[in-house]
Amino acid sequence: MGAQSQIPLEPRKTPVQARSTVTVEAIYEATFQVLLAVGADRLTTTRVAERAGVSVGTLYQYFPNKQSLLLSVLEKHHDRVISAVELACRRNHGQQLSTMIESVVEAFVDAKTERSDISMALYATAVGVQERALLNKAGKRARAAMASMLATAPNTKFDDLPFTSLMLISAMGGATRAVLEAGATPKMVRSLRMQLVLLCRGFLMSAAGQA
Repeated sequence: MGAQSQIPLEPRKTPVQARSTVTVEAIYEATFQVLLAVGADRLTTTRVAERAGVSVGTLYQYFPNKQSLLLSVLEKHHDRVISAVELACRRNHGQQLSTMIESVVEAFVDAKTERSDISMALYATAVGVQERALLNKAGKRARAAMASMLATAPNTKFDDLPFTSLMLISAMGGATRAVLEAGATPKMVRSLRMQLVLLCRGFLMSAAGQA
């Protein structure tokens, strides 16, 4: 077993008390700020601790090393985005396909572009095995929520809901990333929402044999 696999990557402890939660949130925000200022390669736990206004020792109480910190920040970001998608899916069970897609696309795009600078900074960190595992885990959650919602669409039946959901989530993620990397002006984000709705709606109607 290599040295890399022996490095602890999980946070050391989960904040329970309000003060601990505030400290961890400050560390997360500081991590985002340092990422944006100097990039992942030059990010250090010392820089993050200084920006957060805590000691390095305090930071190490929660995150044993830089990679653990970056993984935790990446997981937090994915969870926020996927939670928004899951909520939109739950709220639209039984609705028409057009309503489902409009709501889910809006939830996804809004979550990704609310802090577009953070989304962009984290794209550069999601390159390792652990990072890809987090991305896959988030993707499974999104696809499960999408499939569960689509299964309730009235007068509509899909032959392969898991694959249909995979295509939808992939289209949403790929298109949104492309717009973010191209600059994501307010006009581009508005167009992204509209075009994604058209793209996803057309695909679903075709997949359901309604085109």
